[in-house]
Amino acid sequence: MGTSPINGTRMYLEHYGLQQPPFSITPDPRFVFLSERHRDALAHLLFGIGQGGGGGFVQLTGEVGTGKTTLCRLLLEQLPENTRAALVLNPRLSPVELLETICEELHLDLEGARGSVKALVDRLNAYLLDAYAQGLCVVLIIDEAQNLSVEALEQVRLLTNLETPTQKLLQIILLGQPELREMLARPDMRQLAQRITARYHLTPLNAAETGEYLRHRYRVAGGQRFPFTAAAVRRIHKHSIGVPRLVNVIAERTLLAGYAHDETKLDARWVDRAAREALAPSRPRGPLAWPLAAVLALAALTGAGWAWWPRAAVTPPVATAKAAAKEPAKPSVAAAPTRLDEDALQARLQQADASPLPAWRELLALWKLPAADADATAASACLPVLAPGVYCVRGRAGLDKLAAQGRPALLRLHSGDREQWALLRGADAVSVRLSLGGQDLDTSRVALEHVWAGEYATLWRGPDYLDASLPVGATGPAVGWIGQRLAPGKFTADASSTLDAAMIEAVRRFQRARGLDSDGVIGPETLLALSSADNGPRMLKVLE
Repeated sequence: MGTSPINGTRMYLEHYGLQQPPFSITPDPRFVFLSERHRDALAHLLFGIGQGGGGGFVQLTGEVGTGKTTLCRLLLEQLPENTRAALVLNPRLSPVELLETICEELHLDLEGARGSVKALVDRLNAYLLDAYAQGLCVVLIIDEAQNLSVEALEQVRLLTNLETPTQKLLQIILLGQPELREMLARPDMRQLAQRITARYHLTPLNAAETGEYLRHRYRVAGGQRFPFTAAAVRRIHKHSIGVPRLVNVIAERTLLAGYAHDETKLDARWVDRAAREALAPSRPRGPLAWPLAAVLALAALTGAGWAWWPRAAVTPPVATAKAAAKEPAKPSVAAAPTRLDEDALQARLQQADASPLPAWRELLALWKLPAADADATAASACLPVLAPGVYCVRGRAGLDKLAAQGRPALLRLHSGDREQWALLRGADAVSVRLSLGGQDLDTSRVALEHVWAGEYATLWRGPDYLDASLPVGATGPAVGWIGQRLAPGKFTADASSTLDAAMIEAVRRFQRARGLDSDGVIGPETLLALSSADNGPRMLKVLE
């Protein structure tokens, strides 16, 4: 009999005397390690928001995985009490969509203003003037800002024109990869570049900081005896180039290998083998291969960040499907996926069929739903209620959010004028696994981001009585289902449950913990997050 993932995880932790995995790539404030340059970067951001910004732009750049998003989270936690913040996580939006997102983040009433740049700017200006009158500071934070279109970036620049005779009304922080610096250095961007009042480029950890980082995370996870030799730490730094996300991936693989071979002291040889398997496209080889592959299934992440889109009234092909899967569906992943670089991926998309139907049928099959009768219309519609107890959600999100949610998802890819839907089967810190035209393919995160604008669709299960518009004071089984997942010992799970102030506060805490808008509203995003621990197919978190 095989070892279950839960039991395997427990054995892995017991082997090293740990209470939890120390090198998960999921953001966790308990594991935050600030190097000197991270502290400097955070100080620049806080200075920019305070008296130093003067209403201009603050720019923070850094390579993928160096900790920009972590700093953003820390910044939000340390904002002064008189500060109101709007956070845009996925800026691949038109100027109008970007303005709508900013207004939604600030909880403005947009009735009658949607779709109109002038109306949206007028609403925002009125809000900023009112905030100024109350002594409040308003900050706009745009993550992954290198993905802003020129038009959207110009709209952001124009927002700095919102001012009183003596004071700018909006402080703007741009977080992005090094491409953002290149973009702002262009001659046509000089108007915006001249308004940047604080700049900071976040570089990777040096060798000494990498060792401190490893020891810090291991200690927080409950470890008493640090397992890596000094030579192993040096090799982790060399292979990762000091990028924290890659440090985590290599260190985790090395620990798994040590567990598989009953080792408690890990030297440079184990690191070299783990790095080859974690960072290279080749399949595992040698003595590390089969036991390491057996324990890689231990990782599991949860969380969500989703949005509903309007759908056409299309009759779903699986309307009679039953929401009663007893065991998680386990995707069958090809033993040796083809590895594509960016050019090869682009070429593959140029040759691909644009129909979403093959990927849609694969996703239905993973959820044990009838796929043979599915058609392209239903696939593109993604009805909110696909069948009793089966829900479909379509929206925009970043890759880290999809990976954290842990469910396979359809991605809408573009190459030139060609379009193709692919099934996202797995992702780690370096690579992703896609099913394209029925074939499993591995490629880098960077290559994927160049052909994917963040559009996705995914499925989830829940009771067929769930309602995404529960008002305060609502009662019934849907409220009981929610309470059971929020705090089983505090809220009853029966039909007498009431959506009262205590439950709404618990919803807010849950939303904050999952990176959702903590408004206390139990909308589709929150329902999806509440269901994330339930049975169903899981995305691979570490690619073999």
